[in-house]
Amino acid sequence: MNSVSRSFDNKIVLITGGTSGIGLETARQFIAQGAHVVVTGVTAHRLEEARVTLGNRALVMNADLRDPDSLDAVIKEVAARYGRLDVVFANAGAGTASPLEAVTASQIQEQFSLNFNGTFFTVQKAAPLLTKGGSVILTTSFLNAVGTPGLSILSATKAAIRSLARTLGAELAPRGIRVNAVSPGPISTPFHGKLGLSEEQLKEVAAGIEASVPLGRFGDASEVAKAVLFLASEDASFITGDEIVVDGGLSQF
Repeated sequence: MNSVSRSFDNKIVLITGGTSGIGLETARQFIAQGAHVVVTGVTAHRLEEARVTLGNRALVMNADLRDPDSLDAVIKEVAARYGRLDVVFANAGAGTASPLEAVTASQIQEQFSLNFNGTFFTVQKAAPLLTKGGSVILTTSFLNAVGTPGLSILSATKAAIRSLARTLGAELAPRGIRVNAVSPGPISTPFHGKLGLSEEQLKEVAAGIEASVPLGRFGDASEVAKAVLFLASEDASFITGDEIVVDGGLSQF
């Protein structure tokens, strides 16, 4: 009988945006390999569903990353319970689809506030608890490498996060902490429903995306989660400042 991998036995993992989609699936996989996870989100029913789904090895907390101060309670609780962090997966993010002529200042502020500021301050506030040999993974997107009409602001935030993987990686390297990025392509998650499109528009966009993916399908959240766990593991111990693209070849061919 094959034994279940326990690569993350008793590791302490913080996952922002961890109550649905990629974040939730990544939390499941970390727990399956022995970790304790701390998950943040903002939507009440998803917070409760995550508590039920993840069980007693997960601490699920409300934190709106558009307000950096909301992270303080999370970090304080992690420090009190565990005294350290081994892995940070800064995954929270959202976007609004809007053509050039319709983009507003508030849309720009909203997306940078969550996607960029939220990611930066997650790492900044978690850094004092990170152990030597710890790992930080940032969620960027295939959009950091391709131009997609209507997604200029979302794409810009994701390009900024890709840059953070390099700069924060350089800053934390002297402490033996690695910083990398995972770059999902079109993945079957609730994220696409947050773009502000109607159901009909979403179906049209999804059909167009699927047709353009060389592998001919949307990816699954579990496929991105596996890349995150690899970057967090000892198998990636000499990888930092890098990016794993999980997009079915969409940005490569």
